[in-house]
Amino acid sequence: NCGYAVVTKSPDCGTDVAPRWRDWQYRRNPAKGMAMNPTMPHLLLVALGGGLGTALRYGVGRWAIAVLGPGFPFGTFAVNIIGGFLMGLLAGWLARMSSGAEELRLLLGVGVLGGFTTFSAFSLEIYNMITRAEVALAAAYAVSSVAGSVLAVLAGVWLMRGMA
Repeated sequence: NCGYAVVTKSPDCGTDVAPRWRDWQYRRNPAKGMAMNPTMPHLLLVALGGGLGTALRYGVGRWAIAVLGPGFPFGTFAVNIIGGFLMGLLAGWLARMSSGAEELRLLLGVGVLGGFTTFSAFSLEIYNMITRAEVALAAAYAVSSVAGSVLAVLAGVWLMRGMA
């Protein structure tokens, strides 16, 4: 099926297809099924979007501290929830598009939302596992990712303190 999920008509494959989100990490050559190298314009889309996303995250964090105080990481919490919601909207919208989805995915999904919060991609991956009825895998991935990340931070701090 040319590496795509069934949804819309494709003249190349003769079946109903639309790109699956996880297959958009690389543009595929339908004739050979091989991943092609990303191009410089794609890298620029990601860089431009990432710069915008990180600036937005910084702004939300500064606003949250100024308005709500530093007692709880409201800014980080907000960007994680907002980013997850926006990633869901983006994934649903891109799945309906017939052309231009790759560039928008790179600019908005990988770039803007990746810079705004990496939690949005993490949330989408868990959602995809759940929709594939891989609930136990989704739970294990969620718990191990969060716990593993926290343990990695602890290990990094411990190592650096030992070097001081």
